[in-house]
Amino acid sequence: MKNPMLEAVSLVLEKLLLISNFKLFSSGAPGEDKARNTFYEINSFLRGDVLEVPRTHLTHYGIYLGDNRVAHMMPDILLALTEDKELTQKVVSNKRLILGVIGRVASIRVDTVEDFAYGADILVNHLDRALKKKALLNEEVARRAEKLLGMTPYSLLWNNCEHFVTYCRFGTAISPQADKGFSAQKFPCRLLNN
Repeated sequence: MKNPMLEAVSLVLEKLLLISNFKLFSSGAPGEDKARNTFYEINSFLRGDVLEVPRTHLTHYGIYLGDNRVAHMMPDILLALTEDKELTQKVVSNKRLILGVIGRVASIRVDTVEDFAYGADILVNHLDRALKKKALLNEEVARRAEKLLGMTPYSLLWNNCEHFVTYCRFGTAISPQADKGFSAQKFPCRLLNN
């Protein structure tokens, strides 16, 4: 049986992180109204590479599958509202994303490199240096990502896009971004000790 107090604290922490890391009243999705001028040298990506793109306050991660396809975890409220693949496969807007975070529903989906990047520059395998961990072979990384495609619960703290790629790449689901965001918040000690 789950501890209701821990679940409540978890929910409060996630909401505080959401509020501190997202501009809730920005217009549209990243890149929705932005010209997509960035050129990607897709031929330089290898199947199984970790791709990362900067967002307003966070970095978004995915696994390159080859053929201009990236597997990545995206919160999306539409997944809880419809099974219409035509609707849910469209690029996730900012409103859908934020409501997906609040509703704790996401999918590990495949999009084009362009849709994944939303016009931002792409870093490749940057986590290898940052985490100082031995990466699995690229083909194994891609196969792990492909096996996980579909709906999944979402949590900013315990199951986000960085957890997804670190599990695929290193065999361990960790999120330095979430850890950093959690430790940066100042919470009353008595709240966490009760």
